[in-house]
Amino acid sequence: MPLSGESGTSSPANQRAPVVNATHMIVLMVPRGAVLEVDRVAEVAQGAGAEVIETRAVPVPVALSDRRTVHNLLVSSADAEGLSSKLRYLSDQHGVDIALQSRAARCQSYRVAVFDMDSTLIDCEVIDELAASAGFGEEVAEITAQAMRGELDFDESYRTRLALLKGLDAHAIENLADRLPVKDGLREMTTTLKAQGMTLAIFSGGFMPIAERLQADYGFDEVVANTLEIVSGKVTGRVVPPVVNREHKAAALKALATRLGIGVDACIAVGDGANDLDMMAMAGLGVAFHAKPAVRAASPIEVTHCGLDGVCYLLGSEGEFVDTRTSGRSA
Repeated sequence: MPLSGESGTSSPANQRAPVVNATHMIVLMVPRGAVLEVDRVAEVAQGAGAEVIETRAVPVPVALSDRRTVHNLLVSSADAEGLSSKLRYLSDQHGVDIALQSRAARCQSYRVAVFDMDSTLIDCEVIDELAASAGFGEEVAEITAQAMRGELDFDESYRTRLALLKGLDAHAIENLADRLPVKDGLREMTTTLKAQGMTLAIFSGGFMPIAERLQADYGFDEVVANTLEIVSGKVTGRVVPPVVNREHKAAALKALATRLGIGVDACIAVGDGANDLDMMAMAGLGVAFHAKPAVRAASPIEVTHCGLDGVCYLLGSEGEFVDTRTSGRSA
């Protein structure tokens, strides 16, 4: 998918001849500071029995062009599982992102993209930041880390953390909303996906005022998040039911797809924690973004080293599955 504000151009699809045996696309995203040549990825793919048909440089938004490079490798592979395993090892070894996508997944027409908020769209856990203001920062941060790794029951740990916020001045939430640290590539990603006509949503176990600020600033269409109970300007340590947990996020995704008249296979779900796994598994494309180890292990597609614009590089079309080397040849 072309990104808004990208540098460079690609060859017109109508100048390309079809490649009937192309089965997958390898997407290589190399962040600034990492080194991995596309030829090395091609060698590893060939070593796993894949045919590398063509490699192509992918345009990156001008604002991000000094932070990463992206290449696509058009391949044919009869052993996607074996190839994926070798590519993941290469990714971890070099600190880069490598995604292996089947032709069908790559060419799916996605209509909706749903995102977790804390540690996905923003570079913090809101409840941890508020707990720090209340004097319980370290204690709550440890509980949050365990919950996001799937080591604790989310609902129980959530109630425990919320209780420690009792008495916090409600202005602390507004103050945090004014200084949100957002993830790299957020603006480029939302601009690009909105330009493609996609519906964007935030499904968060965090709090509504923060999610609504992101909605206003970045153009999200839908927000599902928790509402903190506030009495006389103070946080009570409770939320207004229901709690937005793992099951609620998955149900919200299904409900949104139904309301829009599409299947969940036309949805993308992006998250980092254990409470995102159900919606990621339900969606047509689940992306583990800067995710916890258990979430990375459960997701075949991940963006760990680059920014949110990495989601856009995972979206393609049938026009990509052609060989530019055949351009201009007569039939």
